[in-house]
Amino acid sequence: MSEPFRLHATCVALGDVGVLLRGPSGSGKSDLALRLIDGGAELVGDDQVMVMGGDGLLTANPHHNIAGQLEVRGLGILTIPHRPIVVIQLVVHLGGDQIERLPDPQYEEIQGVRVPSIRLNAFEASAPAKVRLAAGRLAGDSR
Repeated sequence: MSEPFRLHATCVALGDVGVLLRGPSGSGKSDLALRLIDGGAELVGDDQVMVMGGDGLLTANPHHNIAGQLEVRGLGILTIPHRPIVVIQLVVHLGGDQIERLPDPQYEEIQGVRVPSIRLNAFEASAPAKVRLAAGRLAGDSR
């Protein structure tokens, strides 16, 4: 088991699938998380999450200083319910306009754990649906 490591990312849970949203500041991590939460996802942590790898699993939990807080541009920092821990099963890289139409499967290694990853533009209207579809595939939903 690795030591907890702070990662600049936002994390949500779609059912049992933990989704790590990564990208530079302004890439839409919190915005996409808000839209996913509005559709039933649960916040794990916004902006800073603690990740730990071990036994082939990568877990994430909120940084203790900002647990349950989500930055919503135009409204400020809001306190919302959150899940204290989740197993990360998908990494979503945000930013850039060059999104491949038919990408080969991609993976990212974090804390010694290989996790499937995709690249999206967070501000596309379809971004939350794409994240749900990718997470659903991992959870065994064949749609």
